Amino acid sequence: METSVPEVVLGSSGTKMPLLGMGTATSPLVGSESTKTAILEAMGLGYRHFDTATLYLTEEPLGEAIAEAFCRGIITSREELFITTKLWCSDAHGDLVLPALQKSLRNLQLEYIDLYLIHWPVSTRPGTYEFPIKKEDFVPMDFKAVWAAMEECQKLGLTKAIGVSNFSCKKLKDILEFATIPPAVNQVEINPLWRQKQIREFCKANGIVVTAYAPLGARGTIWGSNRVMENEVLNELANAKGKTVAQICLRWAYEQEVCVVVKSFNEERMKQNLDIFNWSLTEEEHNKINEIPQSRGCCGEDYISEVGPYKTIEELWDGEM
Repeated sequence: METSVPEVVLGSSGTKMPLLGMGTATSPLVGSESTKTAILEAMGLGYRHFDTATLYLTEEPLGEAIAEAFCRGIITSREELFITTKLWCSDAHGDLVLPALQKSLRNLQLEYIDLYLIHWPVSTRPGTYEFPIKKEDFVPMDFKAVWAAMEECQKLGLTKAIGVSNFSCKKLKDILEFATIPPAVNQVEINPLWRQKQIREFCKANGIVVTAYAPLGARGTIWGSNRVMENEVLNELANAKGKTVAQICLRWAYEQEVCVVVKSFNEERMKQNLDIFNWSLTEEEHNKINEIPQSRGCCGEDYISEVGPYKTIEELWDGEM
């Protein structure tokens, strides 16, 4: 049986985004066929929001899964889906944004996406698709030129909405000062161990929807860990409530009015991750979560360089540590 996921309306575009989506980033990379199979399973369970990026190398399997879902009748119209992809650092130059999105659309076999995000607030030498990025390849982003090109993508109808990822309050404020179309979304790390109250409040005040990545700590990725899933407080809450730790984390984020992108290719866990909408956390449970010490999981060391625009982690996040 499919689960219906609540939606939020994005900015002035009127686009509706499901508040729970499936992430597709894997590290180490898994085969395209495994990714495609997992996405098709997720669609069968009721997932309609899928998050990809040029960096993840999952645009093509996602596109193949969408095409097959139409053939099988799992999906009957494009409007049922919400697809997010992201602009990689080496394409974060005014003249490269549109070609990058057009390439992503070809990979996805789609005429438009629903949300296009600037992946990180940094540019790198054009034409390089390496990760980790060479320290000498970082260059300052021309935010005005890049954002103008993002706006053009929306005006052309190639994306329904535009936004950013890993932007601090200060960097968002800078964009808002010259944007004619404000960012609809800021996708950042959020979980009970990194609650991001400051950015959530700033975004709410400015009509920007916050999407959480790494809501379970991103274990199994290059930078992720088990610290969220093994947290004693969260495990005690889960046991007392008869829920999984993942469900506690996802429900907590949902109750903060945060959209969540969660990655699991395990069908049973996919089902569990959807099962968060017909129960709630008590005030006491919220208080216990609010007492958990805070620390950022994704510090962004890969995006700092002595010869780049951000020489320290503090500069990258503008002190929001």
